Amino acid sequence: MKTDYFKNYSSALKRDMECKIYGHAGRPVLYIPCQDGRFYDFENFKMTDAWAPWIDSGQVMVISIDTLDKETWSNKWEDPRHRICRYEDWIRYITDELVPFVRNITNERNGWEGYPGVMVFGCSLGATHAANLFFRRPDLFDGLLALSGIYSAEYGFDWYMDGLVYNNSPLHFLPNMPKDHPYINLYNLKKAVICVGQGAWENPDSTRQLHRILMDKGIQAWVDYWGYDCSHDWYWWYKQVDYFVPYLLE
Repeated sequence: MKTDYFKNYSSALKRDMECKIYGHAGRPVLYIPCQDGRFYDFENFKMTDAWAPWIDSGQVMVISIDTLDKETWSNKWEDPRHRICRYEDWIRYITDELVPFVRNITNERNGWEGYPGVMVFGCSLGATHAANLFFRRPDLFDGLLALSGIYSAEYGFDWYMDGLVYNNSPLHFLPNMPKDHPYINLYNLKKAVICVGQGAWENPDSTRQLHRILMDKGIQAWVDYWGYDCSHDWYWWYKQVDYFVPYLLE
């Protein structure tokens, strides 16, 4: 498996950011690690093995990046306004800096021109961030695989609410999206999978809330509930990757 390491300075974050790219060709998949995770977690937690059939065959390249959770969602003893501003900086790093970088590499390795989108994937809090990116910027992200996520910013910011928190909380901003908003058509041109188990440490209620909103807005996503034996763990996420990725790549 071809693996490349990159370190680039981020103007949005005023610091170096690291990432790894797994694969030699194919569609780009942005992997957001679990809470407080690092860019090497995709490899260290053996998610490379789950994705290997599609990476090795040149169907996808996975780009694994750093979270900023320790400064934002997890850092609850700091001022929430500062934390959400810092999170918004991380969003800008992804949308304004990382996505163009990924597009250039994708086009170069595949011999393509102007490849438009990036699939985004995450588990646990990584799924929270992945869904937020997809629903905020369907012009940039052309697919979603969100496993065991929580879709309200209350998880990181409790009862603090301002415009930035609202804009990063799908359970808050999606209900107020007009049904004729152009983003809804964009969502429906893409494939989105949102899955949660109902076993230990899972939170299916958040997914159910999101599911009801999507149905009300006419947003077509595959929302799937696995059984009471399905816990919040890597073992199940590997199985879900194996189950859902063929659909997402059709």
